[in-house]
Amino acid sequence: MDHKSTEKNPKVEATSAIWLCALGMFGACIPLVAITESGIILPLMVILGAGGGTAAVWFAPDKRQPKEAHLTQNVKALEERMMNLETIYTSLPDVTKPLPLSDTEQH
Repeated sequence: MDHKSTEKNPKVEATSAIWLCALGMFGACIPLVAITESGIILPLMVILGAGGGTAAVWFAPDKRQPKEAHLTQNVKALEERMMNLETIYTSLPDVTKPLPLSDTEQH
């Protein structure tokens, strides 16, 4: 299984957000169309806006910014270092009694 298939696609998330907002606007159009007697103009504008937004999302280039790729590499390196530190810490012997202090440190 490819790693890309397991992560969420931002285009799908953006599309769902656009159409959820459009659904809310359709709900607001019902009483507004009845009050203003504007006919199909308001719902048509909602559909055109949501369709245009969806098209813009899906036709946008799917490139990651170089900064973002660099940050991803830094995060992966930090995660690896954390795992190494956890491994070292868990392999240390358990010290239950305090270590004796030397004579010069006791005041």
